[in-house]
Amino acid sequence: MAKAAKSQFVCQSCGAVSSRWSGKCVSCGDWNTIVEEAAEVAPPGSGLARASKGRVLKLESLAGVSKEAPRFSTGMPELDRVTGGGIVPGSVLLIAGEPGIGKSTLLLQLAAALGRAGRRAIYFSGEEAAAQVRLRAARLGLGDAPVALAAETSLTNILATLAEEKRADLVVIDSIQTLWSDALEAAPGSVSQVRAATQSLVRYAKSAGCALLLVGHVTKDGQIAGPKAVEHVVDTVLSFEGDRGHTYRILRATKNRFGATDEIGVFEMAETGLREVANPSELFLGERDANAPGTAVFAGMEGTRPILVEMQALVAPSGLGVPRRAVVGWEQSRLAMLIAVLEARCGVSFAHHDVYLNVAGGLRIVEPAADLAAAAALLASLANRTLSPKLIHFGEISLSGAVRASPHMGLRLKEAAKLGFTEAVIPAGGEIPKEFNGKGAKLALRRISHLKDLAAGLGPCD
Repeated sequence: MAKAAKSQFVCQSCGAVSSRWSGKCVSCGDWNTIVEEAAEVAPPGSGLARASKGRVLKLESLAGVSKEAPRFSTGMPELDRVTGGGIVPGSVLLIAGEPGIGKSTLLLQLAAALGRAGRRAIYFSGEEAAAQVRLRAARLGLGDAPVALAAETSLTNILATLAEEKRADLVVIDSIQTLWSDALEAAPGSVSQVRAATQSLVRYAKSAGCALLLVGHVTKDGQIAGPKAVEHVVDTVLSFEGDRGHTYRILRATKNRFGATDEIGVFEMAETGLREVANPSELFLGERDANAPGTAVFAGMEGTRPILVEMQALVAPSGLGVPRRAVVGWEQSRLAMLIAVLEARCGVSFAHHDVYLNVAGGLRIVEPAADLAAAAALLASLANRTLSPKLIHFGEISLSGAVRASPHMGLRLKEAAKLGFTEAVIPAGGEIPKEFNGKGAKLALRRISHLKDLAAGLGPCD
């Protein structure tokens, strides 16, 4: 009599395995995420089902001379910037984003650009039929691009096709959650299937030396769906961010073994697909209302790129017992801390006012240097005053109210001067280029050491 296959209970959020079902996962705390799956069995011929002696490895010295990883350009400068200068052959990239944000459009444009450059690209679609992909390509003007295309969800068929065909420079899998392996008795998209498909494709990419680009879904919290093991095993994790109410899209690297993780690429969604934005500062400030009270321009940094963006604040009298605090594009906790510092250190009260803060253009800011610009916008809105349209702010604010120096001050000031700004409120500490010192400087600098110096000219201050 055949022995029944063992089953296990796997959390679809974190991948934790338990021997019995429960309503709540003890690992991540999520409810109703545990699903019964068949236990993974080692595939025939893998050598995992029996003990093997193994072979002795040749150890190398750490002090050896290593060469920089070879790369090839994607033909898209913004994507090259995010990946660290291009795609490394044999690397595995995972790109994730909300549905409809433009992931498939970006990858189709990437595959077409490589195909037109003489490289071989293969596009496997598990969510759309081949005819649907061709319709999108025709709409984007890519119908004549030499890209190999197949609509398939079977992992076995995809690996067999890759082994039979000529080696490709880039393989796109859209998406990893749609693949399934007949060796596992689990539904497509489950933790077991996603983990098995990723590991099999990564092994092929490393052995064949071709770049592999996987598309991943995200949860309602914005996290990449599936087990965390997927993010650990890939070389680069790219997050495609944006708001459907805006045409701008931000491509951000959250993990990169071959480059920095603080670079971003800026795209604009147009009728003909995603268009690269070479100068994001002009884009984010293009529709700015300079005469509106409560707006301040922040000179920020995204990796090595300076970006100027408008921060908008609205402070209005509240009729509620607990005033509202809402923020878009910035951290809610950071806004709460900034309001507390203004009240405790500067005597500016927001106790009877609703506070709304917005970063224009759909950009999300994470660096602390935005504190000073946010404070200027809040104070200007509270006093119903308009700041100079040629004025920028940047600087981190501590709990004591002190304004701390920010990195890359010179790059921020140079970007502001290039776009026609003439004044800047910056921290008292920190080095700046000589061209911004003394008479004839490109910007009139106002260096402050405490938040009181800023509040004194914009609102009540003790």
